Amino acid sequence: MQSFSQSPTDPDFVQNPYPFYDRMRAAGDLAYWKDYAMPCATSHRAVQALLRDRRFGREIPAEMAPEIPAHLRPFYDIEAHSMLELEPPRHTRLRGLVLRAFTSRRIKALAPEITQLSHDLIDRFPERQVDLLTAFCQPLPVIIICRLLGVPEDMAPQLLQWSNAMVALYQARRDQQIETDAADAASAFSDFMQSYIDRRRTAPADDLITHLIAAEEHGEKLSTSELITTCILLLNAGHEATVHTMGNGIKTLLETGTPISEESAEPICEEIMRYDPPLHMFTRYAYEKTEVFGHTFQRGDQVALLLGAANRDPQAYPDPNRFDPTRAAKPHTGFGGGLHFCVGAPLARLELQIALPILFTRCPDLRLAQPATYANLYHFHGLTQLTVAH
Repeated sequence: MQSFSQSPTDPDFVQNPYPFYDRMRAAGDLAYWKDYAMPCATSHRAVQALLRDRRFGREIPAEMAPEIPAHLRPFYDIEAHSMLELEPPRHTRLRGLVLRAFTSRRIKALAPEITQLSHDLIDRFPERQVDLLTAFCQPLPVIIICRLLGVPEDMAPQLLQWSNAMVALYQARRDQQIETDAADAASAFSDFMQSYIDRRRTAPADDLITHLIAAEEHGEKLSTSELITTCILLLNAGHEATVHTMGNGIKTLLETGTPISEESAEPICEEIMRYDPPLHMFTRYAYEKTEVFGHTFQRGDQVALLLGAANRDPQAYPDPNRFDPTRAAKPHTGFGGGLHFCVGAPLARLELQIALPILFTRCPDLRLAQPATYANLYHFHGLTQLTVAH
């Protein structure tokens, strides 16, 4: 296995990680990234295979779990109940209960609200220039998830702040202050969700929190701690990736001069998620000694699945570095895969397919007013700003 060095916070890499992925992928299905001290799956076939290989999973083997520092305990107390970080049987139980409340019917019913909110946000644009990231891409998904859960949408800015502080703990730029901020946000977020869960237990409503409380399978329900964590996970994941995807997608459409309409939205949005996805790395632990793609993993070894690299693999996508809205459908890794396939994928797709055509129809003269730059967020991939003239 060939080794590579590349700081994930290097400014050139942050702006364009794909050439580095190309170099790694050329060395084989697996390559060693020295800066992360772990093997990385770089090809489409390797990433897809490992996403579905039950010999690997998200949850660290119990005997290898590190001691959690006191200042980070509030954060990891929430993570301990996150289906994103768990494996069967707990993952199976949690995901099954969540899907009983987070139904496709309930998601589809949000279409009129997404449509109206898109128009409302555009109506508020200042004249001449606007930062679409803060005026459109951020508020739309967080307001929709607030409405879905049944929490006040005027809390959206605060929820966004807490969410950003928490997910920063997964970024390569992590430091002591980021850790402290993440723990503080986790505590505040947890207290907030506890108050709304308590309220819905005594006064049910037609919202997702109420349906999560009521969800039952084989006599089992979500505990209060699981409810809090699930609501926080849905709020965090329900907007974080969509914000980045929407921003990256608008940037790509403007740079390539690609028109988008209600009829063409579905394939274009899939190509956006392939071409410039919001999440570039997802890690797994090996649960037994196993050999895959020529490398032997021991129990507890980690492997990084480079979703961004898999989506630009020339073996899977002809001319992969070209944005092609007519590209033949092929599964991308933008939503992960296997047991941990993104539970919010239908909502993210619906938001993108409704909001982007409305934006470009309402603002037919949209153009970049200044270069759009990516933020130092790796292993997420999203913009710092998206200033446009309209």
